[in-house]
Amino acid sequence: MPIASGDIVSGHCDRRFQPLLDCFSGLLQSGEELGGAVAVYHRGHKVVDLWGGTRDRASGAPWEEGTFSCMLSVSKGIAMLCLAMLADRKLLSVDDPMARHWPEFAQNGKADVTIRQAFGHLAGIPYVDGVREGDMYDWDVMVAAIARQRPVWPVGSRQIYHSSTLGFMAGELVRRLTGRTIGTFLREEICAPLQTSFFFGLTPAEQAQCATMIKSAGNVVSAAKRAAPDSIEAKIWASLPADEDFNSPLWREREIPSVNGQGTARAIARIYGALAAGGVMDGHRLLDMASIAPFLVQQKPDPIPPEGLRLRMAVGFMLNSPPSRPMGPHLATFGHSGAGGAQGFCDPVSGIGFCYTTCRMHDGADAGVRATSLIDALYASSGLD
Repeated sequence: MPIASGDIVSGHCDRRFQPLLDCFSGLLQSGEELGGAVAVYHRGHKVVDLWGGTRDRASGAPWEEGTFSCMLSVSKGIAMLCLAMLADRKLLSVDDPMARHWPEFAQNGKADVTIRQAFGHLAGIPYVDGVREGDMYDWDVMVAAIARQRPVWPVGSRQIYHSSTLGFMAGELVRRLTGRTIGTFLREEICAPLQTSFFFGLTPAEQAQCATMIKSAGNVVSAAKRAAPDSIEAKIWASLPADEDFNSPLWREREIPSVNGQGTARAIARIYGALAAGGVMDGHRLLDMASIAPFLVQQKPDPIPPEGLRLRMAVGFMLNSPPSRPMGPHLATFGHSGAGGAQGFCDPVSGIGFCYTTCRMHDGADAGVRATSLIDALYASSGLD
């Protein structure tokens, strides 16, 4: 069902997914959504591809079919897919010590830290000491600091989100095993074969396609920059300048694979749609789903804290974590949400690849009303079987 000219929303929506179109239109009409996009693949077919609103509040430029946006930690799921593809090629296993592939990582008590522990947020290195504001833009500085870092607490004893370090660790493994940066691997091994656009590190032409992000005061990154300097939250983001609004040329051009993946909603939906269809899309095989299975096992600290676990974290992927980070009705659903509200996931039960992205960031540490309402509308549609 093409959207009629002049409608507030552009794109295409299968009639079976009318509740999702209505929800997205309503968010734009109410002003709750400034500009964004939502896309769905179902059993290997694109069934929803919608965009609308403005990509830049100052100029009023419209959100277009090819508009890119920064999806923050949605990036982590795509970075982990890169590692799962290397596992599919027998280049690594989740139970390998990190140092087997990155010898310098063995420093200061980390010789036995496994890939499973590092990407299950159990390695005790959610931050690194001795970095300065701006170092996040320098790959060599960050990976050297991670290699030197001593675990802050015994490995496996606490599960603290490795928000910024995870992407650098993933990218360094890709570089060591393939000789390519993770951004190049993503372009060549995922996006080019699938003919889709989601990248770590943008060219000047791609930067011109970007929506202007509106950084909210209360998203988790902004809140961390206001936290006490000796807090874990502040240390996680110490290498990111306080004035970074996710629009600077450095932010857009460098590879920061925990958080600066940029592209279209249809790209993420297509990638996860391939996984929902068994690892294949339009005849192109990303991986055997048996190879990704070890990355989808929930990881837990020992002991589990008295307050329990707010999020269900696997090896780099976030698992469906209602009520704060819901991904529909099935607990087997996996992907990753991003600070500010972006969301991408694979539902292998319903055969769904989904993505929502926006330029106006949501406050708070949950998924937010916009993402949650769109996901609810998706699963209220008659198109799911």
